[in-house]
Amino acid sequence: MSHNTFGHLFRVTTWGESHGRALGCVVDGCPPGLALDEAWVQRFLDQRRPGTSRFVTQRKEPDQVKILSGVFEDDRTDGQVTTGTPISLMIENVDQRSKDYSEIRDRYRPGHADYTYDQKYGVRDYRGGGRSSARETAARVAAGAVARRVLGDDIIIRGAVVQIGEHKIDPAKWNWDITGDNPFWCPDAEMAAQWEDYLDSVRKSGSSVGAVVEVHASGVPAGWGAPIYGKIDSELGAAMMSINAAKGFEIGAGFAAASFTGEQNADEMRMGNDGVRFLSNNNGGVAGGLSTGQDIVVRVAIKPTSSILTETKSVTRDGQEVDVRTKGRHDPCVGIRAVPVAEAMMACVLADAKLRHRGQIGS
Repeated sequence: MSHNTFGHLFRVTTWGESHGRALGCVVDGCPPGLALDEAWVQRFLDQRRPGTSRFVTQRKEPDQVKILSGVFEDDRTDGQVTTGTPISLMIENVDQRSKDYSEIRDRYRPGHADYTYDQKYGVRDYRGGGRSSARETAARVAAGAVARRVLGDDIIIRGAVVQIGEHKIDPAKWNWDITGDNPFWCPDAEMAAQWEDYLDSVRKSGSSVGAVVEVHASGVPAGWGAPIYGKIDSELGAAMMSINAAKGFEIGAGFAAASFTGEQNADEMRMGNDGVRFLSNNNGGVAGGLSTGQDIVVRVAIKPTSSILTETKSVTRDGQEVDVRTKGRHDPCVGIRAVPVAEAMMACVLADAKLRHRGQIGS
C-alpha cells in the first residue's frame, strides 16, 4: 500500500490497523532541541480516546503512547528534547474484539471501504476495517502533538463541532471556553443540550449521523505557504480530506462565497496600531495561497459512521445479494472525535509551512 506519508519538510508516515497489535507514526524533519515527552503527546491523544462518553464508541483503548526514538535527555532542563532524527511513536491496541466482525468477513458494508479495498488489493482486513478504520487517526493526533512543538506557543489551534445531523449551532452564542465542558466539543451551550437528546435517540435506534467540524488557527504570520501549486489552502484541503469519513472541505466563507458580490466578499483593509487590519475574513486567513496573518478557519464535513446496527442492502465477495448489519462498538457520530484529528492535521500542515517558509525566506 502506497501513500502512507504526507508533508514535505515535516513528514509523517502512519502505520498499523484497527485490530493489529499496535499502530503509530514516524515523524521526520522535526528540528532538534524542542521539548517533547510522552506526557505532552498523551494530553492530545486523551482528547481523541474512545470510550469517554456514551456518544462515542465504547471500545476501551487507553491509547498510551510510547516514544521509541528521536528524543534524548537535555541536561539544561532535565527533560527530553528532539534530536533532529526520526521520531517514532507507538500506540498499542489492547481492546480489539475481532469476533464482532466475523459475520461480515465476506460481506461488504455499504459506505465503508470494504468493497474498494478488496477490488484494489484482492485482500481485505474485515476486522474493523483494518487500515481504513478511523482508529488510524490516533497516529495523526500523536504527530500533531509533535507539530505543535514546532509551531510554538504563539500559534493556537482549536476546533469545535458546529453541526450534528441537521442541528447547527448559533454562531452568535459561540464560546470557546465551553468546548471542553460537554462531550461534543460544542461552543454553543444550548445546542450541546439539544444534541444530547438527539444523539441518544440516534444511538438507541442503531443508526448514525454526520457532523461538521470547524478548526481555527490563530497567530499564524502572514506569508506562509507557496503560490500556485503549494497553496496553504490546497495543502489544508488535502490534509482534511484525508481524514477518514471526511466528505467536504471549506475555508473561510467557503461555498457561501458563491452567492456573495465582490463587495461583500472583499476582505477590506485599514491601518491599525499593529499594521494592516482586515474588516472581514471571508478568505479564511489565506489569499493567493499565502497566509494573511488572520485566523485560518476551515470546516470539514464528516459523513455518518458506515458501521451501523440497522440492516442495509449489500452483496458478498462472490456476488450474492445480502442484508448487512454490523455488530460491535461504533460511534453514533464519528464527527465528535474528529475534532482533535482535524486540529492535528492543521498543526502538521502549518508546521510544514513554517519549515518551508524558513527554508526559502530564512526566517
